[in-house]
Amino acid sequence: MDFKVIFRALRHRNYRLFFYGQTVSLTGTWMQAVAVSWLVYRLTDSALWLGLAGFLSQIPSFLMTPLAGVVADRYPRHRILVATQTLSMLLALALSLFVFTGVVTVAHVVAVGVLLGLVNSFDMPVRQAFTIDMVGSKEDLANAIALNSSMVNMARLVGPSVAGVLIAAWGEGVCFLLNAVSYIAVIASLLMMKLPPPGVRPPPKHVLHELREGFVYAAHSAPIRAVLLLLALVSLTGVPYQVLMPIFARDIFHGGPKVLGFLMAMAGVGALAGALYLAGRKSIVGLGRTIALAAAFFGLGVAVFSFSRVLWFSMLVMCGAGFAMMVQMAASNTVLQTISEEDKRGRVMSFYTMAFMGTAPIGSLLAGTLAYRISAPRTLLLGGICCMAGAALFMRKLPSIRKRMPAVVVGKEILPEVASGISVATGGAALPKKAAD
Repeated sequence: MDFKVIFRALRHRNYRLFFYGQTVSLTGTWMQAVAVSWLVYRLTDSALWLGLAGFLSQIPSFLMTPLAGVVADRYPRHRILVATQTLSMLLALALSLFVFTGVVTVAHVVAVGVLLGLVNSFDMPVRQAFTIDMVGSKEDLANAIALNSSMVNMARLVGPSVAGVLIAAWGEGVCFLLNAVSYIAVIASLLMMKLPPPGVRPPPKHVLHELREGFVYAAHSAPIRAVLLLLALVSLTGVPYQVLMPIFARDIFHGGPKVLGFLMAMAGVGALAGALYLAGRKSIVGLGRTIALAAAFFGLGVAVFSFSRVLWFSMLVMCGAGFAMMVQMAASNTVLQTISEEDKRGRVMSFYTMAFMGTAPIGSLLAGTLAYRISAPRTLLLGGICCMAGAALFMRKLPSIRKRMPAVVVGKEILPEVASGISVATGGAALPKKAAD
């Protein structure tokens, strides 16, 4: 394993600062995510409320993210991130105070979740589009995107396990307080960055015009459209398995918050491995097939988990499902950022966020409702089948998608060594078939 290749984006000072600060912050974020789900289930003892709380906290991403994409293409992304991270810190602090003072209700949790969802609807697409600003060129963009995923999952590995122990010992409030403190690291890293002056931007058009322009651009690009649709399907039907994990931890495996933390952490182990696998790649060659296979294996993992009643086996399955889910998500991110035009990248990444996070609230509500009516295991089985069906359709359409990729790939110089050769020999007419696979 060539670590210089895997971690090559860290040679950029700004990205290195962000990587370390965000790793600390995301550990707190995962602690809070586990604590929130456990707190809601403890307060309500209801699968339906788990789904409803997830829906209400994530639905702002679906409604507001397209607007956030316009903002990301109009205004300095660095300043927006400082603001969103500061607001997230204050909301985590408020949630901890509700718990420590003993006044917390499910209404408090949902209200903070909705506000945090509004903040995240701007934070996520701006953060994704800001990646190229930190590395400075497309050369290390794919690696930085993969490392972004690795930092999420390093935090996902540590955060849930620590949260399980802390909840059992001192309650959920400690997790919320530590998350608030962890935001100091990423805010400090952002303030320490040295960024070039922002380039001259064209005069802004009407917001609705820019929204429409972004939608038309994504809809008319076959690769972008296909990747977003598969991502949305998996996020709608498969990813909401996380919302139902407290039910499996307590009612099926007869455990408590520690078991919940272990299950989530094993998914994080697999996801971290998936992110490192992608970080070791030197180009996007083969990512089309990789996206389809990863979605299929994720669906299979969710379906197998729904049948398992043995904890150690379920933890292994969660590891595999986490690997597959992260490979699909990060590979999709890489393809979208690489082939998108610079002046539309913020809007394309807002659609990515909407497909990834925006459909999740609908999936959470659907999963909670189905689990209430037909049981959590059957709900996961149905979701896994949907993911596998979507992956099969994507694979079937891949040849036609591939035909639309060459011109885009050459234009964006994703494979510069191939593109330059083609420009001399054929005027950039086509790429080898495998290059766009």
